[in-house]
Amino acid sequence: MLTLGPDDILLGRHADSWQTALDSAAEALVDAGFVEAEYRDGLHAREAQSSTFLGNAIAIPHGTPESRQHVKRTGVRVLQFPQGIEWHDGQNVHVLVAISAHNDEHLDILRQLTHVLDREGVAEQLASATSAADIAQLLSKPALEPRLDADTLCVNFPTRDPQELALAAAARLRQSGCVDNTFIAAVADAQPIWLGKGLWLSSSSHGVNQPALGIATPAEHTLKSAGHPVHALFCLAAHGDAHRPLLEQLMALVDSGVSDILLTRTSDQLLALLAGETANTHTRRVRVLNPHGLHARPAKQLVQVARAQSMPINVRLEEGSATPVSAASLTKVIGLGARRGQWLVLSAEGDTAQQALEHLAETIEAGLGEKVTLLEGGRDSAQMPKVATANVVPLSADTPHAGVAASPGLAIAPVFVIRPLQFDYPQHADDSEQQITRLNSAIQEGTAQLQTLVRNAQGGEVADILSMHEEMLDDPELHHAATDAIREGRSAQAGWWEAIETAAHAQEMLADRLLAERAADLRDVGRRVLGVLCDVQLPEPPNHPYILVMDDIGPSDVARLDTSRVRGLLTVRGGATAHSAILARALGIPAVVGAGQAVMALNNASMMILDGERGRVTSQPSEERLQRAEQQLLDHQQREADAWETRFDLGQTRDGHRVEVAANLGNTAHAADAVERGAEGVGLLRTEFLFMAHASAPDLATQIGEYRQAVEALGERPLVARTLDVGGDKPLPYWPVPQEDNPFLGLRGIRLALTQPEVLETQLRALLMAAAPAVGSKDKNHPLRIMLPMVKDIAEFRAVKIVYDRLLQEIPSAQRATDVQLGVMIEVPSSALLAPSLATEVDFFSIGTNDLTQYTLAIDRGHPELSAQADGLHPAVLRLIQMTVAAAHTQGKWVGVCGELASDAAAIPVLVGLGVDELSVSARQIPLVKARLREFDLADAQASAQLALSKATSDEVRDALGAR
Repeated sequence: MLTLGPDDILLGRHADSWQTALDSAAEALVDAGFVEAEYRDGLHAREAQSSTFLGNAIAIPHGTPESRQHVKRTGVRVLQFPQGIEWHDGQNVHVLVAISAHNDEHLDILRQLTHVLDREGVAEQLASATSAADIAQLLSKPALEPRLDADTLCVNFPTRDPQELALAAAARLRQSGCVDNTFIAAVADAQPIWLGKGLWLSSSSHGVNQPALGIATPAEHTLKSAGHPVHALFCLAAHGDAHRPLLEQLMALVDSGVSDILLTRTSDQLLALLAGETANTHTRRVRVLNPHGLHARPAKQLVQVARAQSMPINVRLEEGSATPVSAASLTKVIGLGARRGQWLVLSAEGDTAQQALEHLAETIEAGLGEKVTLLEGGRDSAQMPKVATANVVPLSADTPHAGVAASPGLAIAPVFVIRPLQFDYPQHADDSEQQITRLNSAIQEGTAQLQTLVRNAQGGEVADILSMHEEMLDDPELHHAATDAIREGRSAQAGWWEAIETAAHAQEMLADRLLAERAADLRDVGRRVLGVLCDVQLPEPPNHPYILVMDDIGPSDVARLDTSRVRGLLTVRGGATAHSAILARALGIPAVVGAGQAVMALNNASMMILDGERGRVTSQPSEERLQRAEQQLLDHQQREADAWETRFDLGQTRDGHRVEVAANLGNTAHAADAVERGAEGVGLLRTEFLFMAHASAPDLATQIGEYRQAVEALGERPLVARTLDVGGDKPLPYWPVPQEDNPFLGLRGIRLALTQPEVLETQLRALLMAAAPAVGSKDKNHPLRIMLPMVKDIAEFRAVKIVYDRLLQEIPSAQRATDVQLGVMIEVPSSALLAPSLATEVDFFSIGTNDLTQYTLAIDRGHPELSAQADGLHPAVLRLIQMTVAAAHTQGKWVGVCGELASDAAAIPVLVGLGVDELSVSARQIPLVKARLREFDLADAQASAQLALSKATSDEVRDALGAR
């Protein structure tokens, strides 16, 4: 809510131009400590995009998304200009509401100001006000609007009398936050009042937080009380005069004499009736697709189109208020607060109403002047357009096409394309109990399918994720949401998919990309049940080996794969961190994702080469290219077999230069498997697995037990454990972080850990104690290396070092690790540039090339279009690695690489030539990395490194290395 105090309002300002006024606004925000001085440029840049003038002499200047890096905290400063300013769009402005916001809080402030814009005389009052209190009173949000929406309705409630209906309606009001238990008690103490024509009323003004009207209808259509029929009960939460509009709607319904039809109405139909939509009213549902909903710019477009029609058009939120507003009123449209994904109901009357509504709906679907993307699925999935491939330009023959590398390996086989499934089903059904029974049976069938897949799954990750799908199907919230929708008139299919889509959309709104991509899991689960309900099955794959091509591959699709026939996976969408990619890697199936719509135009049985290492596919390769790829595949298979036989040999080059090969682990339970695959230690233990597995921060004993599992499996091999690396892009439910516009540049890693030093101290203590030799153990030593993530400079390291040194003094040496080092990850370019100063105090460096690459090149490595360019062999990244190694070796410190580059066959000689001492890779890659080291001498590696550093782009580096 917009709340203004005396310090927030600056009276009697003067400006010769709107630019000068904007500078004054920026200065006020700086003086208040809300922003840095650079935010001024963001205010001017925002005005260059479009005017922030609202109306009634008010403008709300705010920065661009790019300028949010200069925001210290959210705040507002109001500047009054009594003489007025001519704004750049020709409007006269008396008040600037200058906003500093980390995210999109300015949209909420805008909506709160809409009540001012329709009031006559406000502009003059703002100009003539002589006190801050007067300005605050004019701008502050009025009393809460009365509420009547889908959440205050309770239809088809099983009841015996109006009193039970009253309590049911009152309970809905309480669940909606409109009333408290005092209101419930007042309703329980009073008998409902008979209004006539089957309508009853129960009301109270006690315990009311927001005026509201609850409506309940009985499931029994012949219900009577005291000889009067019971068609509906109105439960009114009264509050001063604020509930008067609700009474007017109620009386209009009483006077209409249509109370008997309320018994057969669903929630949507009841809202339509309350909104005044009759048999003569034409309506059109349309979904808001704009990223930030109907804020000022798209709302203006909507209003302009609505005003151009030959009849009045109303609009309301389908899942919101039963009160429509004029689509020709900018303030009313903005006041709806419509968010992306919500449905609008457009309504109008007249001979040409349907055409006008269709035109307005098409304009909304087109984005109202903004670039928009369709939402997947939805409760109108039956009406979603079919995926068209006729106009898609197919892949050129014998030409490599870039996607996102998701799982390494080479695949050569004909393709098998599965087009997106289409589920055609009715949206509504009358037999709600039968529909609920159908849904329950389909969920049971889906659960049985998943249980079978879990039993037959290959690899622990597959079983784990499918078990998670099974838990999703058992989620009571999904069941309740679906059954509620069905009882309101939806079919089993529509009710189920509505529940799935709502939950998936909420997941997608999370800042964490990893968690957001789990929305695909929800939809995968949803499609499984929808397939049972609609009797839709996947086409039967061919009997010969093939590369599977799909729009996106869900985890259960991966689990169903016959790995003896599936040679590779190729998808239109997806990222390298999606569950499908994780499972493909777990199964050892080469995969390329995010390759674009063109791959859906491929013809079944056409030959393809899929390179999961580089994220490239080649359709219809020439005979020469095909022969090279087949020989490459044979060579690779032989290398794998040879590498496995020598996996326990030391990691070293052909001439004996030692390079330790360690494992990256996401769970301590996998340490023993890594040793079996030849790991000489663990170069990266991601400890966040432990924190994500608990509802609250794990205590000391729990952490010691988990870490000791890895320590004991490794014996005298070193363990490099990364302290907790979570934050804006990887949130913990019990460690909330404010939403960030760019979480990759936000509060994460060591920055976040230092905000709760007690959590960090517990983890450091647990690691030190877990690595202590067990009593009676034959192992003389458990080498422990602790590294800190996302360190930008020496100050952050020193802050942790103080705690670390104190723990070494507090814990008796017999109870902790004695061979222990404290180092940092080089992931941020600043830490590489400052490596000389860091190297004087840290014990080691470990270079996380995944993050270092994306921060250096300003490319999100999960970006569906750009991630193929996020190549760690880019010369800029290599120079940062070179600087890091040189600084470390000058001080006698060692350097490891734990990013994906460490297992890249082309990159390994370069990294060794740059002086890297340790390569830490996924456990599956350890034998191959050791084998790759034995293929070259140190001098060869140094020559490769110098060659790479001499090139200008990553493509030139790879081409040059391939030609050697």
